[in-house]
Amino acid sequence: MINSREKELETLNRITSMQKDLLGNLYGDFFSQTSSTLNKTDNVVKPEVKPNTPGSVVTTSADDAIKNANVALDEAKNLIAADSNISSPKEEEPKEPEEDPMESLDKLIGLSTIKDDVKELAAFVKVQKARKDQGLKAVPVSLHLVFTGNPGTGKTTVARIIARIYKQIGVLSKGQLVEVDRSGLVAGYVGQTAIKTQEQIKKAMGGVLFIDEAYALSQKDDAFGQEAIDTILKAMEDNRDDFVVIVAGYTAPMKKFIESNPGLKSRFNKYIDFPDYNIDELEEIFYMNCDKYDYKVDEDVKHQVRALITAKKIENIDNFANAREVRNLFEEIITNQARRISGIEDPSEEDMMTILREDLEDLSVLAGNDTAEKASAEDATSENEESASSENAMND
Repeated sequence: MINSREKELETLNRITSMQKDLLGNLYGDFFSQTSSTLNKTDNVVKPEVKPNTPGSVVTTSADDAIKNANVALDEAKNLIAADSNISSPKEEEPKEPEEDPMESLDKLIGLSTIKDDVKELAAFVKVQKARKDQGLKAVPVSLHLVFTGNPGTGKTTVARIIARIYKQIGVLSKGQLVEVDRSGLVAGYVGQTAIKTQEQIKKAMGGVLFIDEAYALSQKDDAFGQEAIDTILKAMEDNRDDFVVIVAGYTAPMKKFIESNPGLKSRFNKYIDFPDYNIDELEEIFYMNCDKYDYKVDEDVKHQVRALITAKKIENIDNFANAREVRNLFEEIITNQARRISGIEDPSEEDMMTILREDLEDLSVLAGNDTAEKASAEDATSENEESASSENAMND
């Protein structure tokens, strides 16, 4: 029994000593009492006079001392938990598995030739890496690419997928995409452009640096742009195994840009041209946006949506922004819809989801011309001709 009690007292002394160090003066009086020499035979702490209260005596049993120490421990834990500088590690929420990049590529609307080009490129790069890993001679292959085409044709989206494909194959360590243009690379003072460009290269290391409208870097008597180009070329040479550059822009200016510099021409020999979307594909993109944000178009209005898309393309035939134009049209329509819904008292879910004919009024594409009406009439004529042709074919 004595041995058991001695162990308890020894434990108590360790606890109080530890707590005294942890809490300092906060529990000074208490610990000065319980750390007194304990009477091991009668199980009673010898009387001790508090320094701040002359004449007062505190006598505590060992059991009470242990109980009080445990209370102090609980209070200490609460103080620690309340300290904003001390936080317990939080468990990260499990992330959903990332979609296979090839599946992401296949899901893109249109771009059939682009998909074939990317798959062909990926297969070649994959086999060459496998040959190299097995000690065979591999054909040197440039991973850097030139994307040409009008805005809104999916260049940035495909570049992001290619970055992930390169990572999946094992030719890039991270697979991120860093998107920049001239303003993100060129500074306003001599010597600063190289530093600014190197910062973007550092961010893209292990992934892809995507330079939109890259031809803006190559202008007449432009020392700043040339400094950015030289810095990028050096990085491409020094980091062949874990750094890819994709340059993009309008077709004619991009070809002129690449051919203007021997260093660019030697490193960029793979071109992928992005064609404009046709009307069916643009209409599909519009309804993809509707599905994404929980909108639906009234059946009687769908032919008008197609007419508006057609009108937009006709208006900007030489500089059509493709998916961006459709996105802008979608945002205009849902803004009109929101204005209409705001005037309805207690609108239903159906009201908030449905796009009606009046939501297609006062759009920018309709301002000052009747292009949409012509497009709608042409579309209706085309449908009638197709119907008549089908009937004739059936009669034949």
